[in-house]
Amino acid sequence: MTVEPASSATPLSVPAPRADAGPTAGPATGHSAVHPPGGRAAWLAWSIGVSVYVLAVIHRTSLGVAGLDAADRFGIGASALSTFSILQVLVYAAMQIPVGLLVDRFGPRRVLLLGVVLLSTGQLAFAFSDSFGPALASRAVLGCGDAMTFISVLRIAARWFPAAKNPLVAQLTGLAGMSGNLVTTVVLAQALHSEGWTPTFTAIALLGVAVFALVALFLREAPAGPAGEAAPAAQPRPGIGRQVRETWREPGTRLGLWIHFTTQFPGNAFGLLWGLPYLVEAQGMTRAAAGGLLTLLVLSNMSFGFLFGRVLSRTARARMPVVLTVIGATALLWAVALAWPGGHPPLWLLVAVVLVMGSNGPASLVGLDYARARNPVERLGTASGIVNMGGFIGTMITLLGIGVLLDTLSPAGADTYTASAFRWAFCWQYVPLAVGTLMILRLRKKLAAVAV
Repeated sequence: MTVEPASSATPLSVPAPRADAGPTAGPATGHSAVHPPGGRAAWLAWSIGVSVYVLAVIHRTSLGVAGLDAADRFGIGASALSTFSILQVLVYAAMQIPVGLLVDRFGPRRVLLLGVVLLSTGQLAFAFSDSFGPALASRAVLGCGDAMTFISVLRIAARWFPAAKNPLVAQLTGLAGMSGNLVTTVVLAQALHSEGWTPTFTAIALLGVAVFALVALFLREAPAGPAGEAAPAAQPRPGIGRQVRETWREPGTRLGLWIHFTTQFPGNAFGLLWGLPYLVEAQGMTRAAAGGLLTLLVLSNMSFGFLFGRVLSRTARARMPVVLTVIGATALLWAVALAWPGGHPPLWLLVAVVLVMGSNGPASLVGLDYARARNPVERLGTASGIVNMGGFIGTMITLLGIGVLLDTLSPAGADTYTASAFRWAFCWQYVPLAVGTLMILRLRKKLAAVAV
């Protein structure tokens, strides 16, 4: 699966040239002068960092298999239920630029430690909440902690691995995160059924203790410089506003954001909240069968992550074809499923939809590759934060739109949600899908013009 970089001596501050990357920004400062070594030490540092991301994904997706339980526990309908995930995703998206700036200034290790504390605190509060308000606040805290993980892991990878290997490592990071989703769909769903609400979510919260100790004791966020080499002189940092503006002005940053927005949200919205209710309430599946399809979504995601990581590490020219193919396939299969007579597509079609949605998350990471190729290392955290907002903004819009439409089409409450109501509500996906695709095509032309 691994692909050797073109040159292991490529400086971290200047990403390896790519056919569609265009000109890169100027030299980086500080530790960016150290040549990333790769090797076992790099994989060890990445593995420790990615353990926090796996934990974050477990926390993030926990509501996806507990949505119906949460509706019963708090006595809420679809709009209120969607508010849990919407608020969590809103906080996540809003924190991306601040977290990127924190990573650039204080380093990923400290940010990861703070993230673990917030994740565990939010989940523990959620475990003992018995009313809507406190539970909502706890999901906001959890979303804040979740926001601190992925960008930090990418920054660790950028410091430890040669630039040519970064697309592969980014896909492996996403693939590792999906193992957390697998824990949710397989272990957490069963634990909720057998152990109940409070013991299950308390156990998840306590996982953070072990992960915190692992990061605090063993994580090295960057390789040491060569023996006897003087540390580089500290360079003045640009103001926060200037750093954000300079990052945003890079066309690759904006294109990356819209790629992330458009490719990620269908699978995200399905896995985070609406997949289980759709399969159980609209399609008449048992919870076990619906859980099996959600598990298939995770496995498909991991498989596409493996495939895209290998392809994108070999050639940058595959980036846009991968993105447009994923968008087109997702839109087409959902159109067939939603247009099926009676709103009850056959099992084979549902399986096909789930398999294709598994490509959404890996395709969204292409947006980060565009941003990484166009920004110097001292802005990588900020650039990753801007791009990473995209998919979660799209997810938030989709979660809210589906919830509002379900309540509008079924005013009597959740017990009356029909296949027809779900079918029309899920048509909302085409609004952000169309907007995002138009922006990708527009910015693609602009990036090509700048590169020329």
